[in-house]
Amino acid sequence: MVKLNRIYTRTGDAGSTGLVDGSRVSKASLRIAAIGDVDEANCAIGIAAASLSAGPEREMLARIQNEMFDLGADLATPGEDFAPSDMTLRITEAQVARLEHEIDRMNDALSELTSFILPGGLPAAAQLHLARAVTRRAERTAVAAATEVALNPQALAYINRLSDHLFVLARLLNMQAGGDILWKPGATRG
Repeated sequence: MVKLNRIYTRTGDAGSTGLVDGSRVSKASLRIAAIGDVDEANCAIGIAAASLSAGPEREMLARIQNEMFDLGADLATPGEDFAPSDMTLRITEAQVARLEHEIDRMNDALSELTSFILPGGLPAAAQLHLARAVTRRAERTAVAAATEVALNPQALAYINRLSDHLFVLARLLNMQAGGDILWKPGATRG
């Protein structure tokens, strides 16, 4: 259980931060950059969720937001043992599989893509496209961090699948409002 009695600790004033095991690393490390990008993606997902009415889409995003904290904890846990335990949060294969199942279910209701999609449409869909782009950045940062430190392969798979999930959910919301906004290559050339 997390207890935060004080928001500031002054322990990071010199540019380091603590990992789950108590070790300290530079705030400029790729691991910490990945954790920060995951946090930013979670915030972007929260903005999209806040614009949705209660229903299955909002429930999916609430579940994902909780898992994003698990993902951050996973990335902040050094070591090469990626098995979850009562004391260690790790993203699991089952969480990745659930995202895949949700993607497939949503995608079954959509028409086949015939063009790239412009990130827009309904406000919630546009916000999901932004969350998708931030999630892709978080994935790139996590992949870069994995070249320096051992990271859970399921954490990397989860974040990769998450951007697909957000893309398909944005398409689903836009379908309910008339469809995707398609890219028209070269349409504005004179």
